[in-house]
Amino acid sequence: MDSRIGRFWLAAGYVFLYLPIVTLIVFSFNDSKMVTLWGGFTFKWYGVIMHDTEVIDGFLLSLKIGLLTATASVVFGTLAAFTMVRYRSFFGRTAFNAHINAPLVVPEVITGLSLLLFFVMCERMFGMPERGIFTIWVGHTAIGLSYAAVMIQSRLLEMDMSLEEAAVDLGCKPFQVFYLITLPAIVPSLMSAWLLTFTISLDDVVSTAFLSGPGSTTLPIVILSRARLGLNPTVNAIATITVAVVSVGVLAGSLWMSRKERQRAAEQAAAYREGLTVAA
Repeated sequence: MDSRIGRFWLAAGYVFLYLPIVTLIVFSFNDSKMVTLWGGFTFKWYGVIMHDTEVIDGFLLSLKIGLLTATASVVFGTLAAFTMVRYRSFFGRTAFNAHINAPLVVPEVITGLSLLLFFVMCERMFGMPERGIFTIWVGHTAIGLSYAAVMIQSRLLEMDMSLEEAAVDLGCKPFQVFYLITLPAIVPSLMSAWLLTFTISLDDVVSTAFLSGPGSTTLPIVILSRARLGLNPTVNAIATITVAVVSVGVLAGSLWMSRKERQRAAEQAAAYREGLTVAA
């Protein structure tokens, strides 16, 4: 009985999460301009957005910022996570940890407003930077850094420290230990963090609305502005393409990480068997 109730609630949860997305995808093929009234099957809205320069420019800008944000978040997140895990005590550790985790708990509208005030102050004092791609990238990275640091930190905490200690005993320098031992072990978490921060940046609206300027309109801002004017079938088509791109990326990343995990487990098992053979 309990298992059936559990399966029911699981199914209800999936329906609640994914039914709106499925509905959006279905109505992206609706021939009627009334998005709530089915008028037949068509691909014409996809043809319309392929010639919509505002949508194309917004998508390319979002993609560019997302790639830069994900890469920077993983790099800085790795450094932050490594510092928190490997260096248990240093001056300002509590404040450092609080600043790393702050974007996870502070409402994004507060983060966006704070960054806006900071950039306005910098522009008045130094004449730069103007609001645009750079400010959006900095804002997205400040948020994505926290997610990346938490994910990578959890993986570092699970690592066996004896592997790094053995590498040091064999004469490896700290950078060699990180490159040869630590980095391969945390690659799955790096990929997960990259995909997560890329997705967060790609669909961010709140902080982007504060940090964007003339000529730097991302795709979510384009969708939001069009949705305010009334429901439009092109918005459904844009959202469907976005869902498809993100889904393919997540699936490819998951398959790649799963393959790497199996490969690493096989290598560890082979090394263990070789060690037993040598000991015998």
